[in-house]
Amino acid sequence: MTNTVADLMRRNLLDVFNESDSERRAAAIAEIYAEDILWHEAGRVVIRGREALARRAAELREESPDWVFQPDGPVSVNDDLGHLGFRFGPAGRPPVVAGMDIARCRGSVIVELYTFVEEVGSAVTDPA
Repeated sequence: MTNTVADLMRRNLLDVFNESDSERRAAAIAEIYAEDILWHEAGRVVIRGREALARRAAELREESPDWVFQPDGPVSVNDDLGHLGFRFGPAGRPPVVAGMDIARCRGSVIVELYTFVEEVGSAVTDPA
């Protein structure tokens, strides 16, 4: 199956980070990421490789097992780049955080992923 950039962005969010079943998550990771994936998670060390990404995704699920990721709008695509906003919080309740994933894709896999997260309602002040 050939994944489009839009498919990869949705699968990244829903089939990996929103997936609570470790076997289904592992299968998705093997299908949608390059073996040497680089993941830039805001405020953390760059994660390198599928195994490290799988460990971190499992940690996130364990930290908030009853929380869910939801897309926040459509996927935007520009050549080999994809962008998808998301919301994350307890199932059935307002989200606690919002963010976005930006990915560079090649050959129907994600080769580099950038994740930005902020608390919902947090104010960004302009120092000027």
